[in-house]
Order: sequence, then structure tokens, then C-alpha cells
Amino acid sequence: MGRIEALAEKFRRHIATRWQRTIAGSQRMIMIVYDKELERTLRERKGLFEEAARDANHEWCEVDVAAAFARWLGADEYAESYFAYPEDLALRLEAEFPAVVAEEIRSTLRACGENSVVALLGAGSLFGLARVSAVLRLVESEIQGRLLVFYPGQFENNKYRLLDAADGFNYMAVPILLDGGEDE
Repeated sequence: MGRIEALAEKFRRHIATRWQRTIAGSQRMIMIVYDKELERTLRERKGLFEEAARDANHEWCEVDVAAAFARWLGADEYAESYFAYPEDLALRLEAEFPAVVAEEIRSTLRACGENSVVALLGAGSLFGLARVSAVLRLVESEIQGRLLVFYPGQFENNKYRLLDAADGFNYMAVPILLDGGEDE
């Protein structure tokens, strides 16, 4: 069995359990943690996770933030000037971009019900642009069902590290890992 298939099987076992309805939004998140080298393979086989959710009688919704920066910058009237003076973008990036990404995710969360698994793809594309932890904190109050975050990186000592490089953050999400994690 391949690594993505093994993660999907762990997810299948987790998602089939009865959901607690009275937990906080941060506890309604599931982090599928995988080696960053597996990003394309995971995208190719994400249907295994959808199938697991549907087999457990949950709806499946997806939001992909991989192109969020391109959409945000492309819509800005000063986009061309940022290429000449990228330092001017830094302040706006820090102040505005996490909220823009969060709104993309929130709009999907609002459209899906309390029996839904909302799959978040493209977290790795936020590296260097927005902290995933900051974006997740902005959306946690909107999670009705479960938010499944596909997270290319590591989980060690209760800390998530995006792309094995960013400073770790501690989060209350359920980690699903190849070695250890949720059900081991």
C-alpha cells in the first residue's frame, strides 16, 4: 500500500466514527500530514479521501487556495508596481492576505452543512505569504462539520511545521500521520 493510500485508510477509520457536535471549531479540524514531496500524488489521489467521507455518509466539499495569491494580486490595481517595488507589497501582504484566504475558506464552509467534510488543498502555497495557523484561526468559528486540511510538512512534539521549514505551531486539530498520530 502506498503512503497516500495508507493516509486515506487512516482517515477512513477516523471519519467513520461518530462526530461530537459540542466541540470547538479548532477541534473540528483534521490535519492530514504528509511529506511535501507527495503533493502531486496526493492531489491525484484525493478522491480516496472523498470516497472515505462519502462512505461514512458525509458530504464532501473542496476549497483550493493554491492560486489565492495570484487571484489577490491580479485583482489589485497596483499589481504591476509591486514587481518594481516588491517591498511595498510586504505590508499589504501581512495585513490583508490572510483575511482574503480565510474568506475563500469561510465561503465554502458556509455553503456546506454540519454533516460535511470540507477539504482544504493548497496549504503549502501559502508558505512565505501567510501563516497557515493565522488563516485557520480566522475560519475555525465557521466550521460546522469537519475541516480536513491537507498539510505538507511534519508534526512533531505537538507542533505542525509547514514544508518542514516554518516555525512550528501548536493546534488542537486531530493529526493523521503515516507514523503515529490519530489512531496509533
